[in-house]
Amino acid sequence: MTREEVRARIAEIGIIPAVRLYSAEDAMFAAEAVCEGAIPIVEVTMTVPGAVDVISQLTRRHPGVLVGAGTLFHVEKARRCLDAGAAFLTMPGLDLEIVNFGLGRGVVVLPGALTPTEVMAAWKAGCDFVKVFPCAANGGPSYIRALKGPFSEVPMIASGGVNQTNAVDFIRAGAAALGIGRDLIHQDAIRRRERGWIVELSRRYTKMVAEARSIQRGSEV
Repeated sequence: MTREEVRARIAEIGIIPAVRLYSAEDAMFAAEAVCEGAIPIVEVTMTVPGAVDVISQLTRRHPGVLVGAGTLFHVEKARRCLDAGAAFLTMPGLDLEIVNFGLGRGVVVLPGALTPTEVMAAWKAGCDFVKVFPCAANGGPSYIRALKGPFSEVPMIASGGVNQTNAVDFIRAGAAALGIGRDLIHQDAIRRRERGWIVELSRRYTKMVAEARSIQRGSEV
């Protein structure tokens, strides 16, 4: 897929599940369960042992799924992830070296940012989205709403502390998408190999995003 197609797909689905687990086997299990639950996007964080191999396996087994690399700190690791088939790169903070590398390779880049200065720098660098992180700990939906005032054209991804209680509020506040980790991929579900638990939550979050966007469109009419 082209960068434009990946960007449009992320915006359309509105959820980026973050797989942050303790083994490659657990990561594969979680990623495939999320996809079964109608979210064909997975972010594999570099904290997963053998994360690059997990990305490679996922892209081979599920060519219709957008697989991204998360928690990146170094360009060399980003390069390995792209060579393994990653469709997007994301990081917890604003690293312009990784941003410029990713954009130079023609892929979607989602850097983390928190302050208005960081949001502005990320957007001016040409990023496709800006991931506001950690969001819930810094005002939650009200902080997204405040940022969208001066940055109305910047597509923001709310990440960090997004759960079933606040997901709708984040979308209604102006978030273009949600980054969700442990509140979608529960450790107990992984430990017990309860695929249905993750599938059900994936469908529930998808429904939440759709309903929140419908309400948001209605309020703009």
